[in-house]
Amino acid sequence: MFLEAVVIVLALLWAGTLAFLLRHVRQQRELLLQQAERDAVRDRRILELLKRVDHYQQSAVKVGDEVHELRAILAPLPDKLAQIEQRDPSSLSFAQAAKLVGMGATVDELTQSCGLTQAEAQLMSKLHKG
Repeated sequence: MFLEAVVIVLALLWAGTLAFLLRHVRQQRELLLQQAERDAVRDRRILELLKRVDHYQQSAVKVGDEVHELRAILAPLPDKLAQIEQRDPSSLSFAQAAKLVGMGATVDELTQSCGLTQAEAQLMSKLHKG
């Protein structure tokens, strides 16, 4: 009788251990599936971000190229402006107007001393105020 009771208790312990083990394996499988889903979402997000970075990088290169082109176009402009001012003495002296604005000249003073229109004097004043 005692031996039968021990066998029954051992059988119950074995069944309980087996049930616990099966439940643990099932939970681990569910956790692995959830992790795989999170990994897939993360991988898709990484690919999306890589595409964005690539797009931004290409845009930055294009902007850099355009800035380089603009520098090449704008570099000779000061010399050309000086040549234009030297050729026609009656032309407006924008450089002189810029200096006067820097010294605090008003719009009215610019129109009188440099022969600028009211709109030109206002523009010069806004551009060169410090």
